Amino acid sequence: MSKYYGSIEAGGTKFVLAVGDEDYGIIKTHQIPTTHPEETISKTIAFFKENPVEAIGLGSFGPLDINSDSPTYGYITTTPKPDWGGINLLGKISDELNIPVAFTTDVNASAYGEMVKTGLQDVVYFTIGTGIGGGATQKGNFIGGRGHAEMGHQTVKRHPKDTNFEGICPFHNDCLEGLASGPTIAARLQKRGEEVEANHEVWELIAYYIAQAAVNATLTLVPERIILGGGVMSQPLMLEKVQRYFIELLNGYVSLPCEVHDYITLPSVENNGSATIGNFALAASKID
Repeated sequence: MSKYYGSIEAGGTKFVLAVGDEDYGIIKTHQIPTTHPEETISKTIAFFKENPVEAIGLGSFGPLDINSDSPTYGYITTTPKPDWGGINLLGKISDELNIPVAFTTDVNASAYGEMVKTGLQDVVYFTIGTGIGGGATQKGNFIGGRGHAEMGHQTVKRHPKDTNFEGICPFHNDCLEGLASGPTIAARLQKRGEEVEANHEVWELIAYYIAQAAVNATLTLVPERIILGGGVMSQPLMLEKVQRYFIELLNGYVSLPCEVHDYITLPSVENNGSATIGNFALAASKID
């Protein structure tokens, strides 16, 4: 008898729900706007009651409490998204559906999906979009101790032409997310990224910061590959800009496992779908 797995990509803008087969092929998908927690979670539960699965992988925006020994395990914690702080996301879903649910961050799920698709055990995944997050696997396991990594809030060095921009992060101003996420474009130029020409200097600034994150990941985690997903990375030539700055900043200090164009890549799954594959695999691990 075939087994079916569920995926929940719980994002700040929308929840992407999916049902997959034992080969992690997608059978059905559904999107729900992320509105009030009660409404969004109720619709999520209703979808999986109509489309039963053996287990679910849940990758969520955060910060999250992923410490299984904590009394608030499964909660969204200090998110700036209104009404979602302190929500027991895991508990509400697992209690209603009464099936195993694997719980992690959305970027961890993406990293896991890339690990499954590529066969590499040591990967780092950054999502560069409305916010910036990072997840990683080492020897097939997520990094982290009592909690998950917050790579989007690492400190980066200012570009010499970007000294007057304050940054948009409400906690740190000029961390990676505060300087390189999608909304920084509107904050600098008063127009959306889609409206900015491909040769505008702002893309150089953002690439410079993303490249620093890739250098930091290389020096601290020594991965086999770094994957860059999210809307900002869909900008033409952005990947090449990041690769160029990465080589310049690393300056040959350590060797790479392959050429830079194979080391820093876009996701191997189209439409940033790595998290869905990762969630299916995490769901399977709960019952295997």
